[in-house]
Amino acid sequence: MHYARSLKKGFTLVEIMIVVVIIGLLAAMAIPAFNKVRENSIGGTMDNDARQLASAAQQYFLETGEVTVDVSANNGAVVGDLNEYVKSIGKRTTVGGPITLDGTFTLTHPQYQGGAAVNFDSEGRRVAAGGNGNGNGNGNGNGNGS
Repeated sequence: MHYARSLKKGFTLVEIMIVVVIIGLLAAMAIPAFNKVRENSIGGTMDNDARQLASAAQQYFLETGEVTVDVSANNGAVVGDLNEYVKSIGKRTTVGGPITLDGTFTLTHPQYQGGAAVNFDSEGRRVAAGGNGNGNGNGNGNGNGS
């Protein structure tokens, strides 16, 4: 008597569960790294936006003789007197307060440091809250403008 051979093809439940666990572990390691890269990118964009705004404000001060300028952004588009010098900044970045000739201004982004305000001096360099403006914000300078 000849019995029909049954060929079993496919993966067992245990093998599939092992693959799912491995994928889960890889995702658990990758997601925090992705979030850190994203936050660093947003921080770099904010630094660049601050330098652009500060440079535009300095040019505005030279041309008009003013010592303060109000600036705001609507969905990334700069509105107000600095619109001639800077057309846009990061879409979700908000500017806090006016920019003055020798003062500080703040930028915030909802996905950067929990939406905390970041302070910049009149030259667009990052300063610590309550700081004196001697740092450049990127950790590779000596703080004296060089």
